[in-house]
Amino acid sequence: MRISRGSTLARWRRWRSAPALRVPRGADDVESASRRFLMYGVLPLWFVPAVADWVMHRRSGIEHTSGVRESAVHALMMTEAGIPVVAGLTARINPLVLSLMGGAAVLHGATALWDVSLAVDKREVRPLEQHIHSFLEVLPLTAAAFTTCLHWDQAREVFRSGGQGRNWKLLPKERPLPAGYLTAIGAGVGLCVVLPYAEEMVRCLRARRHHHE
Repeated sequence: MRISRGSTLARWRRWRSAPALRVPRGADDVESASRRFLMYGVLPLWFVPAVADWVMHRRSGIEHTSGVRESAVHALMMTEAGIPVVAGLTARINPLVLSLMGGAAVLHGATALWDVSLAVDKREVRPLEQHIHSFLEVLPLTAAAFTTCLHWDQAREVFRSGGQGRNWKLLPKERPLPAGYLTAIGAGVGLCVVLPYAEEMVRCLRARRHHHE
């Protein structure tokens, strides 16, 4: 029985395109996995050490030691981390957003060093708290690095466009992230970051007011 070349080629093409047997595209798989890890791994990981750090501050009696000053530095660091997160979730990733992420990550690290220098002179900073700080410091850098790798074409434009043109404007995403995901991230930030550290600031302000009475 003779099988024509054209018939064999047609069968091979049908086999390759079958959903269950389709050959995976490695680059697309890596990009998809990286994007999912950034969205569902790196960002939610911020919540756990943030709450743990707040617990450490409370146990060490921050309101009676470094007080309002250190709590204000904590609020500053949350702002430094929060602004690029909001930009990355809602704006088109371009040289402006990537530069914002990178600059904020470096600034956050410098502020974290200042925070520890303030704390160690006023209260006990235990090894566990220092270890928690290491997670909080590396997460902004990790998020910036993953985003840069996923948008390498835009990262190259940081040095090519010279800070000019449409690439250096805040623009809405062409394909916005799912509303459910944005709502979940917003709820996580509110419950695990904003609420605990607002409570810390209120506690420190009350302690300072009672001290001066």
